[in-house]
Amino acid sequence: MTNPEETGASNARFAMWVMLAVVIVIADQLTKWAVIEWIPLYDKVPLNSFINLTHQKNSGAAFSFLADAGGWQRWFFLGLASVVSTVIAVWLWRIRSDGHMVLSAGLAMVLGGAIGNLIDRIVLGHVTDFFQVMFGSWAFPSFNVADAGITVGAVLLIIDALFFSGREERAET
Repeated sequence: MTNPEETGASNARFAMWVMLAVVIVIADQLTKWAVIEWIPLYDKVPLNSFINLTHQKNSGAAFSFLADAGGWQRWFFLGLASVVSTVIAVWLWRIRSDGHMVLSAGLAMVLGGAIGNLIDRIVLGHVTDFFQVMFGSWAFPSFNVADAGITVGAVLLIIDALFFSGREERAET
C-alpha cells in the first residue's frame, strides 16, 4: 500500500519538473515570436562585440543538419521529437519519487526544448533561431532558447550519469 503523503510529494515533484519544461517552452515561444515580429529575416542586431540577435530559419536539426534534405526531414524531426518527448515525460513520471534532482532537471530541460522546437516545426515548418555568438571571425551556429534548454539539460544528464545515478549500485559491488 502506498503512503498518500509520499504519493502527494511525488506528484508535486513531477508537477514541478513539468512546470520547468513549460517555462522553457513559454520563454522559447515568446522570444521566437518577438524575433519574427521585430527582426527581418536574416538581419542581425548586434548586442555587443560577440553576440548578435538574428532571424534565421532552420529546417534541419542542430547545426542545420539535413536542412537541405528536400522536406522529408520535417516529418522525421516531428516524429522524433514526439517520441523523445513522450519517453522523457514517462521517464520523469517513473522517477518522480526517487529524488533524482539532477536527472529530473536535465530531463525537464530537454523536454521543454524538444517541445519548443516541435511547436515551431508543426506551426512554421522550420525552427526559428536567433542567438548568434561570434569569436573574432568565427560564428557559432545560431540557436534559440529551446536549443539552450536541450544543451543545458544534456549537460545535466551527463553530470548525473557520471556522478549521481547508479552510485548505489556501484557501491554495492
